Amino acid sequence: MKKAAAYLMSMLLVVLPVLSSSASAASQEKDEDRLRNGGTVLKEILDVPDDIPQDLLDKADCVVVFPSVLKAAFIVGGSYGRGAMSCRTGEDFRGSWGAPTMMALEGGSFGFQIGGEATDFVLLVMNERGASGILASKVKLGADASVAAGPVGRTASAETDATLRADILSYSRARGAFAGISLEGSTIRPDNGANKQIYGREIPARQIVSGHVAAPTAAEGMIATLDAKTPKRKS
Repeated sequence: MKKAAAYLMSMLLVVLPVLSSSASAASQEKDEDRLRNGGTVLKEILDVPDDIPQDLLDKADCVVVFPSVLKAAFIVGGSYGRGAMSCRTGEDFRGSWGAPTMMALEGGSFGFQIGGEATDFVLLVMNERGASGILASKVKLGADASVAAGPVGRTASAETDATLRADILSYSRARGAFAGISLEGSTIRPDNGANKQIYGREIPARQIVSGHVAAPTAAEGMIATLDAKTPKRKS
């Protein structure tokens, strides 16, 4: 009996590290796929001139994309949307686009509005207050940071000042239809676990987007799209 127990223990010592390594590799691949999908979604949306106004995109400090968020995830409360955020580098957010931090979007009444199909979300973070809050910790939209449904069209000149003063402007795309949508009541935070998988070590979200961390290969599409569509921030 003792020999059998010892044999079983030795087998577990061999097998468990292998299983753990396989699970970690699968998780990293999933996060990398999310980055690639985010880049694809962002390019598709920004390639349509009548979706997000160019003048707002040029004023944004950061851009967040959540590909394929599902309503069911919010109804049962057991899952959430996952995506990535890239910010312009430099203290005043006027540099080139930095490596993305992985992000999580949770809760909120909008879950009942988006139907059963997968919905893509894009958020424009319009000022340092909004960016700093998101990078530091979990932020409740509408309370810790003001949020408004983003205007659509080639320009935002006809929109109200109240909308354009929001910290964050939010958009959704489902079944090909694109529109501004209110995410008030939901929360957004850095996905530190996914960041560790992507970058191989624990790095604060603010450090990732600072420009001092190399972007992973999976993020090339997202960054290339932002560099092409809005290479410099405009006041």
